[in-house]
Amino acid sequence: MILRIEEGIDIPIYQQIRNQIVYGISSGELAAGEQLPTVRALAAEIGVNVMTVSKAYQTLKAEGYIVTERKRGARVREKMTESKRLSLVNRRELERIISEARLSGMKRADFIQVVDQIYAEVES
Repeated sequence: MILRIEEGIDIPIYQQIRNQIVYGISSGELAAGEQLPTVRALAAEIGVNVMTVSKAYQTLKAEGYIVTERKRGARVREKMTESKRLSLVNRRELERIISEARLSGMKRADFIQVVDQIYAEVES
């Protein structure tokens, strides 16, 4: 999986790393049990501070997407916990996105169509 960091946007780099790994897991690009690069290796590969990658991995671990072991490193969790609900943080983010869409003049039906399209893209 190739991670791309976007400079000059409001999303912190550790969050960009976290988001791309979550997308990789969801899309199947990262398989259950797959070994992730070491913190140092990933930091060197994408040109960021080791602590930035460490924070991304800590966040992913706290959210239940990855597991870490002292000798084996970080890997994708074998079985994800399915709550069938958005977390409070994700719900607030979705509310922000909907608010911005409404302020831009987007109609509800058009928004739902975009969501359906993106959901289908992630599924495939």
